[in-house]
Amino acid sequence: MTLAQPEPGGLSPASGRYPRPATTPQRGGLATTACMETLQVGYLHAIAAASGCSLAQPFPDNGIDWHVSHGAPGHTVDDEVTIKVQLKCTYQTAPRPPGPTFAFTLDNDHLRKLARTPVSVHKILVVMLVPRQPEDWLRAGHDHLELRHCCYWINLAGHPVTGRRRTTVRIPTTRIFDDRALCEIMTRVGAGGRP
Repeated sequence: MTLAQPEPGGLSPASGRYPRPATTPQRGGLATTACMETLQVGYLHAIAAASGCSLAQPFPDNGIDWHVSHGAPGHTVDDEVTIKVQLKCTYQTAPRPPGPTFAFTLDNDHLRKLARTPVSVHKILVVMLVPRQPEDWLRAGHDHLELRHCCYWINLAGHPVTGRRRTTVRIPTTRIFDDRALCEIMTRVGAGGRP
């Protein structure tokens, strides 16, 4: 039996490993914003898998995209704790934002939901920065799948609404949302604290 070998076209020409294919494949006709939503969900799934967390999607969606649960014997408030996650994605902020924060604007109604306090289940906002062009969103190779660019998280509990219809919040660039960050969030929540 002969196994087909993958084509080496997925890696960036900048990597020097493989050249880009001579022709660009035709992409589907879905709206870019719909594709951005799908990409950020894939990012969340990868982080949850690496963190040992389970995911549940509320149906119908009431302004919160996902519930993420983490079971660990070290939790003191329960054997399994849950947080609510709201995902957002934008190409309007460049990768590696300079400075300690970058600006992100939310509708006031949505901010009120994320800022409510006190709560029984904590919420975080996760904002993914992506390249403008979908062909730059990911690179695949024999030993990796690279998603670009990055997700950042913030707990907006208690954040004031300042705009008439929309409010700009500042997202810390130090809060990269990865498996370590999610485990640390869950450890704090599991001890009765905030994310």
